[in-house]
Amino acid sequence: GFSVKHFGITQTDGLFKMFSGKIHTEKKDFSDVQVELSIETDSIETNDAQRDAHLRSPDFFEVEKFPIMAFKSTSIATVSSGMYKLSGVLTIKGFSKSTSFDLEFAGIVPKDPFGNTKAGFLLTGKINRKDWGITWNAALDHGGIAVSEDVKISCPIQLLMLPNE
Repeated sequence: GFSVKHFGITQTDGLFKMFSGKIHTEKKDFSDVQVELSIETDSIETNDAQRDAHLRSPDFFEVEKFPIMAFKSTSIATVSSGMYKLSGVLTIKGFSKSTSFDLEFAGIVPKDPFGNTKAGFLLTGKINRKDWGITWNAALDHGGIAVSEDVKISCPIQLLMLPNE
C-alpha cells in the first residue's frame, strides 16, 4: 500500500493487487530474513479509474515498458525486540536504488482455524518518487503541486509459514 499527498490538502491511498514474493529465514524471530518481491505495475488501484489510467501511463509507471517493480533485500538490522531495519534494492521504471524500510514483527500464530502457521509483519517507510524517475507533476493555481514527491509505504503482511525442507 502507498499514500501520497494530493493537491496539498488530502492523502490519496493506493495499492498493487498483483505481486509475488519469496521470504526465507532460519530464525524464529526473522532476524535473518531474506526478501524478494515482484509487483505488477499494471495492477495499481486507487479507487479512481481515470487516475489509475494516468498512473499506468508514461507520466508515472509506464507499465507497458516497465511491467514489474521489484525489491530484493540486502541486509536486516535489529533496532529493538521485534523491530528491524530492512535494507535492499528497489527497482522502479528501470531505476535501482538502495533503500530501507522499518519492519515490525508482530508474532506467530502456531495454528490458525485452518491448521496453518502464520507470521505477521508491518513494513513501513517513505520514498521520494523522483529518485525512481517518476517526476510528473502539475502546478496548482493556488501555488501548490498536484502530487507530493514523498510516497508513504505501509504494507501489513501475513505469511503462511512452510516447514524447512
